[in-house]
Amino acid sequence: MHALARALTQMLEHQTAVRIQMRPNTELTDVVVESVRALGKHLMMDLSNGLTVRSHLGLYGSWHRYAKGEVWRKPRRQAGLVLETDTTEFVCFNPREVQLLSRGGIQEKNLLSRLGPDLATAHIDLEAVVQRARSLIDPDTSLVDLLLDQRIAAGIGNVYKSEILFLSRLQPMRALESVDDEQLKDLYRTASSLIRKNLRGGPRITRFDCDGLGRLWVYGRDAQPCLHCGHAIRRQRAGRDQRSTYWCPRCQPERPQRDSSR
Repeated sequence: MHALARALTQMLEHQTAVRIQMRPNTELTDVVVESVRALGKHLMMDLSNGLTVRSHLGLYGSWHRYAKGEVWRKPRRQAGLVLETDTTEFVCFNPREVQLLSRGGIQEKNLLSRLGPDLATAHIDLEAVVQRARSLIDPDTSLVDLLLDQRIAAGIGNVYKSEILFLSRLQPMRALESVDDEQLKDLYRTASSLIRKNLRGGPRITRFDCDGLGRLWVYGRDAQPCLHCGHAIRRQRAGRDQRSTYWCPRCQPERPQRDSSR
């Protein structure tokens, strides 16, 4: 989300939006986009009238940019948010949420109170993250659900989830109670490092070996050989939302095991 916010900042900051349309029936005209910022997985557009447009892409959302009059690549009914300048249309298709907030108001403060620390920032209080996990999450919660819970720390999506668990050598369906505090710190330390390395945008990279074998360790590699040990990668829909999870059964065994070879 930080990469998207940075890209939209370059195109929209201090530009006049001649019209903003939000579903179901909100419309604003002739407002200046003062800033675009990421707040965990939320995109916040601060406007000159004191309001903020908040959007959350969820599983299926995406942003498109079109020249005025250009044919859209998706149906208009899928547009949850359209921002028009004199020359360009910015369209958010299939967002999970769009909302108009008063900047600094109660709704924005409530949102902030529900989010953990942003993992894209350079200095994360890992002790505080562990405390949030232990106090807010049921001990029998699986690690796949823990990592996607933005109340603990903000910024981990489904791809990062699988990659972080692989790098930490933890089996995805292990329960929170089976993982000690140092292992939890390692998970979120790894997450922060990967997210910050990808802030410039472009293809997401979690594997930095220049050998042509891929930029991700396990995600999207069902039945292919693990790039660490050669065992076949597995895929399963797991967790509360039954989202695709990838892991290596040999590198991430069900029994607790630490691997210092990475």
